[in-house]
Parts: sequence; C-alpha cells; structure tokens
Amino acid sequence: MPNSFHLEIIATDRIFYQGECEHLVITALDGLLGIMAGHEPLVTVLPTGELKYMTGGVWHYAAISEGFIQVMPDKSIILADSCELPEEIDIKRAEEARQRAEERMRQKQSIQEYYQTQSALNRAINRLKVSQKHFR
Repeated sequence: MPNSFHLEIIATDRIFYQGECEHLVITALDGLLGIMAGHEPLVTVLPTGELKYMTGGVWHYAAISEGFIQVMPDKSIILADSCELPEEIDIKRAEEARQRAEERMRQKQSIQEYYQTQSALNRAINRLKVSQKHFR
C-alpha cells in the first residue's frame, strides 16, 4: 500500500494546497479525524478548526473555517470557506473581529443573526489560536 495520497485543499478564494500528503489531521464535528493513504471512503462536514498535514515528513498547519471533506483511499478533497497558514493571519484584525463579535453577542439578535455572530466569533478565535500556537 502506498504511504501517501493526493490532497486538495480548496478555499473560496484560492487553491490552498494541491499535492501529495502522508498524513492529514483535521477537526471534525465529533473530534479529530486522522487520514492516511488507504482510508475508507468518507464525506463529512467540517467545523471551524485547525488542520495539519504532513508532506515530506514535515507537518504544516492551517486555520480552516467551515467546509466539507471527501475522503477516498487515494485522494482527499477539502472544500472550505477559508484556509490560512499561521503566518498569513493578521493577528490585529483577528482580535478586532473577535471583539466585534463578542460585542454583538451581548446585543439582542434574531436567531439567524445570533448564529452568524457565533460563527464569526468562532472563526476569529480559531485564527488567533492557530496563529499563536504555530507562529510567533
């Protein structure tokens, strides 16, 4: 069995990564999901979280927002709203987004506005966490 598989990570604004991958670990709805070559077929929703993937024996990290993953034995495709390397994250902007979302959470909102605000808050917190954990 081969020790790598083809990985595509596609964000709404760019192809984030396309190439061989030895190991992928991503946040799924019910915890961390580890993927290696030969993995059983799977399609699942991805929440905002951290992903890491190994190429050439080196781990790479990214902050990813909501999306989907399709896993096949020889290929995995991730479609996400956004995906950023830790060094691409503007910490000041992410902190400001977190503060704005927290302020909006304190205000009376419709259910739809509440979920949108909660999603914005989750994205900002995730970006800060990934950036501080892997870059600085």
